This record gives sequence, C-alpha cells and structure tokens, in this order.
Amino acid sequence: MADRPRFGPAGIPPAFHLLKAKLADVPQFLREIGLDALEYEAVRWGKTPQIQQQDAKTLGQKAKQHDVWLSLHASYYINLSGNKTIREASKQRLIACTTAAEWMQAHTVVFHPGFYANRTHEEAYNTCLQTLKEVQETLNTLDIKGVKLGPETMGRTQQLGALSEILELCEILPQIQPVIDWSHIHAREIGKLRTADDYLEVITQIENRLGTQAVKNLHCHFTKIEYTTKGEKRHHTLDEKTYGPEFRPLAKVIAEQNLRPVIISESPLIDIDALKMRDTLQEEMKQNLETR
Repeated sequence: MADRPRFGPAGIPPAFHLLKAKLADVPQFLREIGLDALEYEAVRWGKTPQIQQQDAKTLGQKAKQHDVWLSLHASYYINLSGNKTIREASKQRLIACTTAAEWMQAHTVVFHPGFYANRTHEEAYNTCLQTLKEVQETLNTLDIKGVKLGPETMGRTQQLGALSEILELCEILPQIQPVIDWSHIHAREIGKLRTADDYLEVITQIENRLGTQAVKNLHCHFTKIEYTTKGEKRHHTLDEKTYGPEFRPLAKVIAEQNLRPVIISESPLIDIDALKMRDTLQEEMKQNLETR
C-alpha cells in the first residue's frame, strides 16, 4: 500500500537519457526533480526477462533507498483471450515480466488482458479468466508471491478491459488488483469523465465491489486523450485544451476522499505532466484542509 499519493512517469524521462547515467540512477534522478514513482517499461519483452537479474535487483535497491514506488508495465504482446498458441506465448511473457518485477521488488505488473476478436465478450472474458488462473498457478509454483498482477482498463472497444470486466477479474482471483487508466475509461465511454462526480461514480463502483482498501490504494494511469467512436486514438499533454479528461476534478476527489493512489503519467511529456499533476493535487489537498 502506498503511504501517500505518488506520481511518476511511464518509463525513463528523456532528460535522464541526456545524462548518460545508469538505470540504477533513475530513482535518485526522479526524487531530485520531485517525483516518487516509476513504471518500468517492459513493453517489448518476449518470453524471457530482458534485463539481467542483478541489474533489476540493483534498480529495486536504489528505488527503496530513494523512496520511489516501482511498478512494471508488461509486454504489449499479451493476449490472454486469444487462441491456444497465442495464450501460451502470452502466459510466458507475463510470467517473464512478473519474474523481473519480483527481482526489482516492484509492487504491480500492469498488463493488457486481451481482445474480443470474433467471440462474444463473455467468451473472451472466460478465456482470459482461465488463462490468468493458469498464470497464477505457475507463479505460485515458482514461489513468486510478492507482486500483484494488474489488468488495465482499456481504451478501445475491441479490447477486453471494460471497467466491469477488470473489477470482476479482481473479485475472483487473488493477487490481482485493478489498474485504472482514467484516459482509457474516458475514451472508451466517449468522454465520460468531465466532472468530479463522474470520477466519484467510478471510485464508488470500485469501492462497492473491491472494498475501501482497494480504492484507497489504486494504481492509475493518466493523460489527456483523443478518441473516436471506437475509443482511444492518441495521447496528448495536459496543456492541450482540446482534449480531456481534466485532472483537477480527479484531484478534488482524491483530496476529499483521502485516497493514496499511485498515478503514472502516460503523457507525451511523462515527467513534466507528472509534476503538474502532483502540483494540482497539492493545491486541492491544501484547499480541502482550509475548508474543513
């Protein structure tokens, strides 16, 4: 559980690359610029961890030393509702990512559950559920128990990952926690998130199904997003007024409900917009205290 709201980038900020420093130096860099979370991107990985075990362990040690909350985004090449060959390959990729996440002492492995393809939503969901059960069984056999699997709410209508589906997976399976991508919910539901009440409606739904502790300690993604009738199209920066959702109404809900989410910026400006969200939440928390 996070001890406070935390903010960080999805991946290593471009400014860090200019330093030509080592991966293990990222946590210190993030704290120096005012951030305290990092989602390590393993989005191109295959069936084996593509990081050396010692490098992963060193990153985890440095993250702990500098108080940076680590998560890992698993391979994009995961489809737990595909045909048997695709499912087997996807299982191996998810297991590889979870293995590396445990080396790092990361808290959550974020992953995209799958696609509906030419099946009904129920058929795709049931296939995903069974495949996830098999992944959990393998992880238990490997004694990998310190990392949560985080199915993400997805932004396109052909993707398995509606909020209700993600919450149902979390109700059924142990070691599973939801990853709430607010921009994906906004895009999938054609601009749903406009007011604080819109965000609160989602928060309430999560709490009713998973409990107070789950909703207080959400792992989230946030950016502004462009969408069509089919859902997500493109991410945008927080300063682009044409697009939504706005972060401040969510910040208001976080402050009023005393939540402790980890919020990962998936903006094109991953570190800059993470800092802007941090500042906005601090403003809302201060205002909330003053009005009590």
